[in-house]
Amino acid sequence: MDVTAKFAAEAERLRAAGVVGRGGRLRDLFDHLVSRGPDGHPMTQDEIAREVFRQDETDADDATVRVYIHRLRKKIDNFYAMDTDIERGWRIALPSGTYALRLETDPEFAPTVRSRWGMPALLGSVITAAVMALVFAFVQRPAFPNAIWQPLAHSDRPVLLVIGDYYLFGEIDPVRPEYGRLIRDFRVNGPEGLAALQQSEPARYGNAEDVGLNYLPFSSAYALRELLPMLSEAGKDVTVIAGSSVKPDMLNYFDVVYVGLLSGMHVLEEQTFRTSGFKVGESYDELTDRRSGRAYISNEARSLTSPAFYEDYAYLARYTAPTGAAIIVVASERDTGLRAVSPVVAGADLPDGLADVSPQGSFEALIAVTGQQGADLSHRTLIVRARP
Repeated sequence: MDVTAKFAAEAERLRAAGVVGRGGRLRDLFDHLVSRGPDGHPMTQDEIAREVFRQDETDADDATVRVYIHRLRKKIDNFYAMDTDIERGWRIALPSGTYALRLETDPEFAPTVRSRWGMPALLGSVITAAVMALVFAFVQRPAFPNAIWQPLAHSDRPVLLVIGDYYLFGEIDPVRPEYGRLIRDFRVNGPEGLAALQQSEPARYGNAEDVGLNYLPFSSAYALRELLPMLSEAGKDVTVIAGSSVKPDMLNYFDVVYVGLLSGMHVLEEQTFRTSGFKVGESYDELTDRRSGRAYISNEARSLTSPAFYEDYAYLARYTAPTGAAIIVVASERDTGLRAVSPVVAGADLPDGLADVSPQGSFEALIAVTGQQGADLSHRTLIVRARP
């Protein structure tokens, strides 16, 4: 394979991995630089502003161009910091001070860490670092298996540990990019949703761009600290993945443990609540019992900054998917509930109600958590019952 063909193949690999997103200025910049080839003459800021960003009036020192060049270089470097395809022996680089892509073969760029499902590089690195730190910090802690987890103990499938996550997009002023910001919009849960709103509501989303970022709730770290040692002690092969990266066909090969907020479940939400006795409210701060009609609404958001006590609610479930996968859900409406319930489900002594859960079969439970300024003070089991 010649250099040009290697360069084109590597560029396509970066696109397929989601390094530069599916659209927007970052993708346009990358595609334009790729089109010039591995030996193309470096562009100037003025050329990029005019040819890529379609800016008629530019300065010799264009801040918009510098911002996007910096972002592109960082995304490429982050990708190769995680890459595992050592046999390739080459990488695409955007050398500092040069507005051109190059194909490099320096062995110092040999990859070292595997991203099993092609997760976006930044999110993958955050999850991997957090998981490794927690494993090494707590691997010596004894495991305390209880009835909730028995289906996993008797399964030959590996475990997919799914962490609830949220999509962020950027809004960048083309004139003053230093005023750019990241936005979490509950109407937008991925690049496809953003693209659709850009078409239907250009006045509101015209300056929005996919920047390839997702974030995790802080309470997820507390939950991982409790659950990972138990799974490790059980000898399970665990793969950690973001909720937004879960594909339905993964349930053919894995058992699944979901950890996070109800609002971060993505495809697992429909899978879980289609046959549940509870219904999730539009704000995700609410669970309604279908049998009684009673709504259980978290007050954390309204009370977090005050010394007032408030109620949050955690949801637990275990059931079998149509594919035969065992699914265990450890979730809550807000952070306080997840922090409180994680050590409960990982402990040997389950509280009343949960202690009577059968080692087999499906169930779901609702736990009320009393909190104050983010601290979980007490909890009580409200409902435990069988579910389909």
